[in-house]
Amino acid sequence: MIKNKRIGVFTSGGDSPGMNAAIRAVVRTAIFNNLEVIGIKRGFEGMIDNDMIEMNSQSVSNIIQRGGTILKTARSKKFITEEGMNMAAENLKKQNIEGLVALGGDGTFRGCFEFRMRHNISSIGVPCTIDNDLFGTDFTIGYDTAINTAMEAIDKIRDTADSHNRLFFIEVMGRDAGFIALRSGIGGGAEAILVPETKTDIPHLISILEKGWNRNKSSCIVVVAEGDESGGAYDIAKQVKEHFDYYDTRVSILGHMQRGGNPTCMDRVLASRLGVAAVEALIAGRENEMVGVIHRDIEFTPFEKATKHNLDINLNLLRIQEILAT
Repeated sequence: MIKNKRIGVFTSGGDSPGMNAAIRAVVRTAIFNNLEVIGIKRGFEGMIDNDMIEMNSQSVSNIIQRGGTILKTARSKKFITEEGMNMAAENLKKQNIEGLVALGGDGTFRGCFEFRMRHNISSIGVPCTIDNDLFGTDFTIGYDTAINTAMEAIDKIRDTADSHNRLFFIEVMGRDAGFIALRSGIGGGAEAILVPETKTDIPHLISILEKGWNRNKSSCIVVVAEGDESGGAYDIAKQVKEHFDYYDTRVSILGHMQRGGNPTCMDRVLASRLGVAAVEALIAGRENEMVGVIHRDIEFTPFEKATKHNLDINLNLLRIQEILAT
């Protein structure tokens, strides 16, 4: 239970569209429940440096539509040390903060778990990552915006590919997971999608491209997750071009544009639901859990399970993509 009537909220790790909407939901839900809320800037770094501000309803006005995070974010090497954790705990105690809402992903929740093991500070995690790779929620905040950003880029690249009879290899984010590549590739009508979860078969890829050429396709798109085991888009394009040079081949790296932009309605609503649920969970005495939505219902998953049991990719979607690309 929150006895001191004061909680903290922070964003950590990589930013994702919808973080601001989640901050807004946390702050206003806290105020609605007569709690004070402290914004901690730059994640765990801000805890160590005592970089904190009091927040009110006006603090989060007109931010639901903005990408990024008004609290800034960082990855902290100091926090993983005992000295860093001790400094962070001392600063939180000075501020009378006894509960935290952590907006982030795998690394953020691991940090919160270790923090609770050493110091008596409760945390509830809100999944904010464009990779959608956390166990315990159907979708993470930022994922829907990221796949729509990637799909819009694929659509634009298709226009120029059609105009020049080109083969484009488009690299999207996904170092360890291919969720962005899979959804944006299907949505963008890609001829092939390469993800870290499956072994890339270059001869099979060439066969797919040859079939497209033989059907007089004016362009081909191959979407590549950056973590594919055969290398990034440049490496794979080079391997393909050595054996298949019919199309004029180009490579496009979408990069960090996928993290930015105004969050979609889906992400804004998800962030609002999870932000409210996180504060209510702290009030109810829950701790060391991530809040998520599973089959449309709010569910809680222990940090240890959420970070150790990553979601499996839906291999049936890869099968569907190959059917539709014929």
